[in-house]
Amino acid sequence: MSTLLTLIKKYDILRGSKTDLFFFMKIFLDTAETDVISKYFSTGLVDGVTTNPTLIRKSGRNPEDVYQEIKDMGVQDISMEVVGSDLEMYDEGKRLYEKFGDVCTVKVPCTREGLSVCKALSDQGVKVNVTLIFCAAQAVLAAKAGATYVSPFVGRLDDQSVAGLEVVRSISELYRIHGMRTQVLSASIRSVQRAIRSWYNGAEICTMPPKVFDQMYDHILTDKGLEIFDNDWKQVQQ
Repeated sequence: MSTLLTLIKKYDILRGSKTDLFFFMKIFLDTAETDVISKYFSTGLVDGVTTNPTLIRKSGRNPEDVYQEIKDMGVQDISMEVVGSDLEMYDEGKRLYEKFGDVCTVKVPCTREGLSVCKALSDQGVKVNVTLIFCAAQAVLAAKAGATYVSPFVGRLDDQSVAGLEVVRSISELYRIHGMRTQVLSASIRSVQRAIRSWYNGAEICTMPPKVFDQMYDHILTDKGLEIFDNDWKQVQQ
C-alpha cells in the first residue's frame, strides 16, 4: 500500500497534483437532448456533458432550462458556451457560474478574446473549456491562460486532411513534458475508433455523440458468443 501511495504522489507531481489517478479516461456526451442524457447518464459510465449553440438550437429549448435539467440529473460537469465580445463572454460566464455553481464549465473559443476571458475566469476558480483548438500552439496558450480543458476537434481536422489524432498526441505530450494541469478533451469524435485512439494518444476525456457511445458496446464476436452461450444454456435446461 505504501508503494502505491508513493507512486500516486510521484504521479501527482508529474501531472500537476491531479488526484483522480484512476479516472482520467472519461466520457462526456456531446448533446443537449436531456432525455438522451438522462438515459445514458443513468448507466454510470458518463462523466459529463458538452453543449454548444448548435446543439442548443437543435434542442429547441432555452439554454438555461437545459443546463438546469442536466444539473438536476446529477451531472457534475456541463460545458456551457458563451459568445460575443470579451466583456460579454466574461459577464455571461460569470453569471452562469454564479447560477449553476461548480458543475458549470464555461466554454470559450480559442481567440484572443476567448483566452483573455479564460484567464480572468480561471483566476477566480471557474472551470474553462477552450474550444475550437486545431494545433498545439493554441493549446499552449490555452494552458497558460489557465484552461481546465482544451478541445481539439479531431473530426474537423481530419476533414482538412490534417491528422486530428496527431494533434491530440502532440498536445498531450507537451502537457506531460511540462507538467501542465490542463486536460485534453478530444472533440468532434465521429467513430469509436477515433475515441479509442484519442485516449491512446493521451486525451483524458472524449466527448462524443450518443450514437458513438452506443457503438462502444458493440462487437460482432460478442454478439456471436452470446448467441452460442444462449443456445447452449437452452440445451442445458432441456
